[in-house]
Amino acid sequence: MDQRLNLRTAFVLTIPPLLWAGNAVVGRLVTELVPPVTLNFLRWALAFVLLLPLAGWVLRRGSGLWQNWRRFALLGLLGVGCYNALLYLALKTSTPLNVTLVAASSPVWMLGIGALFFRQRITSRQMTGAVLSIAGVLLVLGRGDWQLLLQMRLVPGDLYVLLATAAWAFYSWLLIRPGDPSQIRGDWAAFLMAQVVLGLGWSGLFAAGEWATGDTHIQWGWPLAAALVYVAIGPAILAYRCWGIGVQRVGPNIAGFFVNLTPLFAAVLSAAFLGELPHLYHAVAFVLIVGGIVVSSRR
Repeated sequence: MDQRLNLRTAFVLTIPPLLWAGNAVVGRLVTELVPPVTLNFLRWALAFVLLLPLAGWVLRRGSGLWQNWRRFALLGLLGVGCYNALLYLALKTSTPLNVTLVAASSPVWMLGIGALFFRQRITSRQMTGAVLSIAGVLLVLGRGDWQLLLQMRLVPGDLYVLLATAAWAFYSWLLIRPGDPSQIRGDWAAFLMAQVVLGLGWSGLFAAGEWATGDTHIQWGWPLAAALVYVAIGPAILAYRCWGIGVQRVGPNIAGFFVNLTPLFAAVLSAAFLGELPHLYHAVAFVLIVGGIVVSSRR
């Protein structure tokens, strides 16, 4: 793992938050079309089909998947079964402002879990970077008005985002731990497929529970089909691929700061959809977030 952040790695780590910002917008748009946990299952089922031509050999007995099923089951639980299901659920039960604000705690979770469970030392630069980055996120969320943040109230749905962020932090740290068979580890599609295969079991179980406990329905049509194609190809396959590369190169502590670009991209996408022009606080927030990334990644 190379802890030095270069422009190429920074570009790779910028792609996931951009796609995840679009994921939040799409997830919000289809809340009336499909239940949130079911949406997560359908997205990964489609991703599984798309990955078959690239990594179908992982399903064979001697691929290494079944000999290491415990590890991939844990990765599948955290990254496939839990993370996006909780986010989609939060988008249905909480306000987008609260969801993005709670998710902005990602760098803190990365640092804390790394220190508590993976014996990673937290440096003063990383703490300074976390403060700068989160300040930028708060500036965007408050639209340049700190009084707006003071008036916010957390609701039970915000707990889903908190759990999702913790699951993502554990998932990211597990990505760099040794123990994967080299045949799978050396092939990004195979490594993701191994997680998806067992993750679909978790996701399907959670979706079944959703249908058993609630009044659920799916409104099939082109809007839902287009949404599924996007969330399966973009936020699922491409984003997870780029995130895996970035984490392998610079580690979860530094990569975690890039997650804070998500609400900034979400603000830009919202401005585009609503026809609103960017404001000065967007530029200030961008400087703070990027400044946090630079400070935390320096030796």
